[in-house]
Parts: sequence; structure tokens; C-alpha cells
Amino acid sequence: MFGYSLLRASVWRGWWGAAVAVLAGCAEPPAAAPVAPQWAADSASVRLAAGPQYARGAAWQFFWGAHYRALWATPVTVPVLRLATAVPGGLRPMQAGGSYQSHTLRLGAADGRQFVLRSVDKDASAALPAGWPRWLLGGLMKDQTSAGQPFGAYIASPLAAAAGVLHTNPRLVYLPADPALGKFRADYANALYLLEERPDGDQRVRATFGRSPAVVSTAHMLARTHQRPGARAAARAYLRARLLDVWLGDWSRRADQWRWASFPRPGGVQYQPIPRDRDQAFFLLDDGFLTRLISWLVPKYSSFHARIRPGAVDGLTTTARALDRTLLSTLTADDFRQEADSLRAGLTDAQIDRALAAGPAETRATIAARLGPLLRARRAQLPAVARRFYEVLAAEAWLVGTDQAERFLISEAGPNRVRVRVLARRPGPADSLLAERVYDRKDTREVNLYGLAGNDVFEIVPPVAPGFAVNIYDGAGRDRVTRTAGARASLTDFTWYSGPDGDARRNKTGVTVEADPHPELTANAAGWLLRYNLPD
Repeated sequence: MFGYSLLRASVWRGWWGAAVAVLAGCAEPPAAAPVAPQWAADSASVRLAAGPQYARGAAWQFFWGAHYRALWATPVTVPVLRLATAVPGGLRPMQAGGSYQSHTLRLGAADGRQFVLRSVDKDASAALPAGWPRWLLGGLMKDQTSAGQPFGAYIASPLAAAAGVLHTNPRLVYLPADPALGKFRADYANALYLLEERPDGDQRVRATFGRSPAVVSTAHMLARTHQRPGARAAARAYLRARLLDVWLGDWSRRADQWRWASFPRPGGVQYQPIPRDRDQAFFLLDDGFLTRLISWLVPKYSSFHARIRPGAVDGLTTTARALDRTLLSTLTADDFRQEADSLRAGLTDAQIDRALAAGPAETRATIAARLGPLLRARRAQLPAVARRFYEVLAAEAWLVGTDQAERFLISEAGPNRVRVRVLARRPGPADSLLAERVYDRKDTREVNLYGLAGNDVFEIVPPVAPGFAVNIYDGAGRDRVTRTAGARASLTDFTWYSGPDGDARRNKTGVTVEADPHPELTANAAGWLLRYNLPD
């Protein structure tokens, strides 16, 4: 798939420097042999380490980082998952899955609920091209799984609750060679997993999913919000969740890492975000000589430290950049500040201490001693994080229409400021306001307006001189770019990127006209979805 190809290419480029170091003589030591779990007398629990194979000597750690190797090697006591008795009526395996590094298994309950088993251990070597690159670097990339906190998702869940963000509820379990696994037994038995209810469908009984009558995928949410003006994502709720991501140091927030709780409302539906798969929370890569170089090569691999550098905000938010630009496009700098202040106030010391006690008993003290001070220090920086996040998005801003007819009204809002209003065009009653945003030259270098389908009008009201580029993408439909009759003004900041439907040839406006370089992405809501790299 297009999205995963990009991801693999990114990982491959980032690890190429590591290959050079390996070839220079930093040989990988053999991994530790698997250790059999110690079973309790009643067979209800086992004691084992999540990843004893990541234990390494001082020389290896100097080059490739200590990371969380000590936690991975610490034996913990874990309940055994018996599929036949896990829930009333039992669980049955339905479908294998996973991303480029996770190992997942979907389970179904008799009452229609679905659950997911997600492996605690990961393997990113599948992101490498087959053949000699995987042979050369596969073991090294597998070793770098230790940069992830093995029980981070456990801690992130109560912190999300404290932040007022909808969330999943993972439980650490051990899956034995259960006969109920059937054909999945060989690939999934005898390993540690996080078990959580799958956020999908009717969740009116689940408070942490907002008691939503319909939880949907990101693809579903984006399709609906760009087909009809009445379907809207809750922008401030999504912003709060994104600030939580940065606070937790969770860089892996691509579009498919979200589900959306939908709620009917007059005239449409609202979608509230449910972040999932917190496997990369508290990520720590840059504590080795060579892994520090890798973190410079691939900025999204930002490590969890007391100080959140401005550049780290850019890196930590990279994987969801398209989703951020789409859903946060109408929020102001003051909105960002208010959410940061509210989040900082809600994440109290008591809430942090309670979350840090959520992991396995054998690791709680170690995790609390290490992460507690860092979480408190990062909490104080949330307003600065929000300001930097706003600046990143405001520099290249998007306003996206729908497949219905809209009017984009562009006018001056004071010195060096431009106002853009998006209105639904109605044949009878007056046009209704859908979105409004003011852009300031000191924050913005480019504004992109996307009409998608429908007969849209882009109306420029001179005198207006943005001082930054305003790019108009008309999409499908019979669209027009106009300016107020009789007004004389330079429109050199405006560029109309017209699709192959000939709209630009029918309209003479004085703006620069170019062919849309990617009409397949801007024609309509279906094409717009391609930019989020969602799985098929």
C-alpha cells in the first residue's frame, strides 16, 4: 500500500547510517535464548520477562542504547488468558493482523463484542526490503524494540482518562497454547499480549468510548465529514488528544491509529477521537552513540526526556500531519493555549502517581521513579508545546470543503491579516457559515483552500494583499474564482490550481492559473482520503 511504502522507505533511510556502523565492525552479539515461563500452582498466572533477548553488555549499550532493556528483562507476573472463559460465552479467533511491526489477533465474543490481542514484543525488521538489507539489519532493528517501554500502554490509559480523552483499556495477559486458537495456535501461542476491547460499532455500554452508538474508522469519519457539511470532527477534543500524544512522547500516531465515537446532533453528526495503540509512548532512542545519530536522521523518533525541544514537537507530530492540518484548521492560537492550560491543570500529581501504579507489580517502583519526574517536567511545558504546534500547522494552513457546494470568501482582516470564511451555498435560504479563520503574515507562509466536489465559488474581496501564498484548488464541479466587481487590486499572492475540467478557461479573474499537479487528491472526498495513507 502507498502509505506503508512511505513508512518503510522512511525507516530504511533512517537505519542506513546504522548499517554503515555495523559494517565498520560493531557486530551484533547473539540474542539470549528464550526462557520458559514459570507457572503458578493453579495455572492462573505465569511469571516471565517481556523481552529477555534485549539484555546486552555495556559496549553494545554504549553504541545502541540502554533504552528500556532492564524493564524488558524483568520477570513479571501475568494472568493467563483462557479463551473459553475470558468473557461469558468465551472468545473465538477471527482475524490475524498487525502493522509493520505489531502482531495482532482479533477475537469475537458471543454477545457481538470484539477484542484485540496486540503483542507486547515487536519486530520492525519487516519494514526493511527483503534480501540483503533485511539480512544485514534485521537483527539490529529487532534489537531496537527495546527503545519502546513494554508497559507504556498500561500507563497511558489512566493518563488519558485524567486528561478527559476517550481511550482503550489494555490488560496484560499471557496466551498459552490454547486449543481454542485453532489454526492461529502456531503463530500466536505462548506470548505476552495486551488485550483490549476493539473500539468499533455500537459502544453505548462503554464509558471510555463515550457510550457512542457507533464507533467508526478514520476513513469512515473523513469520508463523511468531506461529503456533507453537517458531519464534523470535534476539533478541540482532537487537539487535546494530540497535546496528550506529545506529552507522552508518542510519535506513532498515523491516521489509522485513531477511532471515532460518533454522536448524532441536529443537522448532522459529531465525531470524538479515540486514540489507540499506545505502543510508542515514552519512546527512548537517543541514549546510545549511534542511536543518537539515527534520531537526528529521523526526527520523528523523538525521545522521552524532561525537556520537550521545539524541534521535538515537529517530529512527534509528523506522522499525523495531514490529519492535524485537516481537523485543526479552524482553531486559533488562543484555542491551542486554552486546551494546553486546561490539560496541564487536569493532569495532577495524584493522577500521574495513580497511572504509574497501573503496570505489573514488579516494575511499578522502577517505572514511577523514572517516568514520574519526567511527566511532571513535561506537563509544565504544555503551553509552549501548544504554541509551537500551532506555529507548525499555521505555517502551511489548510481549509477543506466538502463534496457539496461551498463559497470561500477571502477578505482583509486588518494589517497583514486575511480572513477566510467557508459557507454552505443554499439555493433558497442564506448561505450558512461552516468555518472561519484569520491568518497572520507573521505565522503563515501559505494557505491552501480545497473545494473538493460541488459547484464552489472562491470570492476574493479586494483590497486584500495577504503577503503569503493563497492557493486555490477547485476540485470537481463547475467552480468559479471571482473578485468584487469594479475593485482594482493586485492578486499576485493568489494561485488557482485548476483541475482538468476547464473551469480556469471559463473564468478570467486576474489570478495566476496553474494546472493542479495532483487532481486525483483534490477532486472529491474519495480522492482526498488518499493523502492519509490509510490501509485498504
